[in-house]
Amino acid sequence: MTDLRARRTAVLAAAAKAKSDAKAEAADQAIRRLVKRGEPITFQPVQREADVSHAFLYGHPGLRARIEQLRAQGRPRPAPPADNDSENTLVLALTSKITHLKKQHRDETQALRAALEQAHGENLQLRRDLTRLGRTGQPSTP
Repeated sequence: MTDLRARRTAVLAAAAKAKSDAKAEAADQAIRRLVKRGEPITFQPVQREADVSHAFLYGHPGLRARIEQLRAQGRPRPAPPADNDSENTLVLALTSKITHLKKQHRDETQALRAALEQAHGENLQLRRDLTRLGRTGQPSTP
């Protein structure tokens, strides 16, 4: 009975290890695809791309260290194409330019929203001052 139990345990342990190894390989491939596409490497995109849980990524020391390292590096540049085809180079250059322009647009929009918020606040304060002056009477002029 003990021998049968030991064999079953060994089979279950081997299956669990194989499943874990397959998930680790899927996560590794997901990281490679994200880097190749030039997308940011964080736990959430890797988790979605590899179809694994956050707990698995955080619990796997090698994957966790790699994701944290790539996340600290910021947004990676797409890998250059193997062949120097001018069309691919043009596409990569334009994609990079679009990415840069999108970031610049987001930054400018954020700055404009902050300025608009500030202007609304000043406008509100001026209206309150006018209302207060209107209720207490205008300053007399000689």
